[in-house]
Amino acid sequence: MITIDTDSPVPPFEQVRTGLARQMADGTLPVGARLPTVRALAGELGIAVNTVARAYRELEAARLVETRGRAGTFVSAGGSRRLETARAAADRYAETAHELGLELDEALKIVRAALDRR
Repeated sequence: MITIDTDSPVPPFEQVRTGLARQMADGTLPVGARLPTVRALAGELGIAVNTVARAYRELEAARLVETRGRAGTFVSAGGSRRLETARAAADRYAETAHELGLELDEALKIVRAALDRR
């Protein structure tokens, strides 16, 4: 499911969060799929329970997942729509950047600057 690179400068919670978000985006984790419990995933990955809990909280704040009390945490439909909207906007931007002849690094700097202003 997800692997943690202990040598990476990216914190483990972020590796978990991005790994799950990537699986939601590519359909590996479809809308309605139940995620493993925080304890189960922490045990599977060999990391602290609080690390996985933070990743889940951030996914929930982004509306990619919803927690239903004791029933567990599930991939939400809202996250799927949000991802699709973001993907479509990214495609439009990529096309515009290509038409303008922007180099990849330049195009990415523009996106980062726009995100940093938010």
